[in-house]
Amino acid sequence: MSGTLKADRISGLVVLLAALAMIFVVIPAYVETAVDGVLQPATLPKALCWLLVACGAWLVVRPGDASAPPSHQLRRAATHIGLLAGGVMAMASFGFVLVAPVLAFAIMVLIGERRPGWLVTGALVMPAMIWVFVVQILGRPLI
Repeated sequence: MSGTLKADRISGLVVLLAALAMIFVVIPAYVETAVDGVLQPATLPKALCWLLVACGAWLVVRPGDASAPPSHQLRRAATHIGLLAGGVMAMASFGFVLVAPVLAFAIMVLIGERRPGWLVTGALVMPAMIWVFVVQILGRPLI
């Protein structure tokens, strides 16, 4: 068995176990139940975690091909992860309204988007719509 196949199986097992921990430990402990409404707050997170369980199990059973991705793709992925982690930490300090447009713009430029209309839509319109829907309509805070 090659190293990549073994790594794929380990990755799949880690994803599977993390998703199960979310379903049975984290979500029940940290997601409140609602008295009214058709959809409970834990429904979507649990559904997505079950999808992760299925994907992790699939990777354990049927790992990908044995070729490792080029190093420039790994650097690019690390840059995305670092940018997102920094954005989440910045949101905790400065709030969604200030950080989300900058973060969205940076991600769009990083993935190669250069069309002004899409940059404006992604960096200004979409965060504004998220804020209106979540904060104003649903009455929930954004970080």
